[in-house]
Amino acid sequence: MKKVTYTLDDETVERIERAAARDHRPRSSVVREAVARYAAESERLSPDEVREQLRILDAIAEIPSTRSARAVDAELRRLTESRRSGWRRPDRRRP
Repeated sequence: MKKVTYTLDDETVERIERAAARDHRPRSSVVREAVARYAAESERLSPDEVREQLRILDAIAEIPSTRSARAVDAELRRLTESRRSGWRRPDRRRP
């Protein structure tokens, strides 16, 4: 771990100290958890990003399939079998 120095307002420091005392753990642990939660929340997509991704998926869904249902089912069976047996990349160097 790395030791760092940040400037925080008094209210934030008091919150950190109360949380640490309540949970009987170090202040650094409280700060690490708070930063991890903030990072997880900030990495979520915004409503505009969600709408754009859904628009793209809708556009993809409208593209007609180029393979038969039978071919798709066969590929899904192969994938399922390979995952159950410990998939390995096929050796593409062989003719």
